Amino acid sequence: MTSLFEALKDLLFPPACLGCERRLDHSRPPLFCADCQAELAFIRSPLCPCCGTPHVAGGDHLCGACLNNRYAFDAARSLLFYQPPVANIILALKFGGNLPAVASLEALTAGSDCLGQLGEPDLVLPVPLHPNRLRERGFNQALVLAKGCFPQWRDKINTELLARTRLTTPQSQLSGKERRTNLRKVFTLAQSGGVTGKRVLLVDDVFTTGSTVQECSTILRAGGAARIEVFTLARSLAR
Repeated sequence: MTSLFEALKDLLFPPACLGCERRLDHSRPPLFCADCQAELAFIRSPLCPCCGTPHVAGGDHLCGACLNNRYAFDAARSLLFYQPPVANIILALKFGGNLPAVASLEALTAGSDCLGQLGEPDLVLPVPLHPNRLRERGFNQALVLAKGCFPQWRDKINTELLARTRLTTPQSQLSGKERRTNLRKVFTLAQSGGVTGKRVLLVDDVFTTGSTVQECSTILRAGGAARIEVFTLARSLAR
């Protein structure tokens, strides 16, 4: 009965590839045609075991930034490189409200080995939006991704602990140097002691310079978090 219903739905509402909008034969996520599927660039070893920066060759080893203890988090992992078609999907989700695409992003996450590199957290914290930005957009894409990519940990998601206190210029509009200063003293812990001794998974959409998750992690570390891991859907190598 379910198969019949799905076949009827596909007939009435033909599914299309999220990358190129080519018609697909089925609506089972991930919704990518063979060509766009081939363009998905998953991030795998070799990489930095701390921040997850991909290396060209060799085994996993710390990058220069992590050798100098640049980051306040313990480990960061990204699923895919930030390039088409994934880059287009993230932009459509973030600025166009393309929420149906989340099921396909969830399927990509579940089918990867990225989750195996993350420990089970006590808390899952989506990077917060400023209230004004949240009202303007209608949703927080980091929260949508946390729910979609980590359904097994939905009961651990907390949107009240970490808060954004100042409205800033979107990071996507800034240079690498500007990104690193734009978010200083923007985040705060709304509940004192809320992360003390906790293993925290911080979730965001894109890791570029790492400024956003670094600022959040600094606050979490000061609040007593025992371990901080970061998951972003994509990683941009642009600085």
